[in-house]
Amino acid sequence: MVKMAAGEFKTKCLKVMEHVRNEREEIIITKHGKPVAKLIPIEEKKAKSVFGYLKGTVKVSGDITKPLVENWSALK
Repeated sequence: MVKMAAGEFKTKCLKVMEHVRNEREEIIITKHGKPVAKLIPIEEKKAKSVFGYLKGTVKVSGDITKPLVENWSALK
C-alpha cells in the first residue's frame, strides 16, 4: 500500500487513478501525514455468457417436434 500526500494526489490524480486500475494497488491519501482517504480498484464483474444462461429453467413435456395443429395447411 502506497501513501501519497493530498497535494501530490491533486496534481497527479488521473495518472494515479490509472495506476490503481492497472496495477490493482491501493493508495492511501494523507493530509499533514494523517490518512484521510483510500483509493482502491473496483472489482469488475465478468459478464456471464449467454450460452447456457437459461439451463435448467425450462421443462420439456411431450413431443416438441410434433406440430400443435394436425390439419395446418403449411404441412401439406
